[in-house]
Amino acid sequence: MKAELKNYRQSPRKVRLVADTIRGKKSEAALNILTLTPKKASLAMRKLLVSAIANADHNSNVKAEDLFIKEITVNDGPILKRSRARARGRAFPIHKHTCHINIVLDNLNNKIKK
Repeated sequence: MKAELKNYRQSPRKVRLVADTIRGKKSEAALNILTLTPKKASLAMRKLLVSAIANADHNSNVKAEDLFIKEITVNDGPILKRSRARARGRAFPIHKHTCHINIVLDNLNNKIKK
């Protein structure tokens, strides 16, 4: 019951701010939080969470209200290296960061048993 988004075109530092707000929450509460969060990463994170819920429903027949976010990680992706022209023929490096986002969902019954 997981989903992953690779090469998302935003720096991992900014995406981790959104990931920290939903870590450990129930899936429905996390969807509500992401809907109201005014960050660019919240839209992609919400789509990824909906995908993980759909995976759980299709593969394991688990309903959305029985799920919680067990693990969410935001890792560095490849860096796109560009350059900008500066004075006297020099080049100034510009790094465009990307990240990989992984969401793992689990059943609430498993959390209560442990």
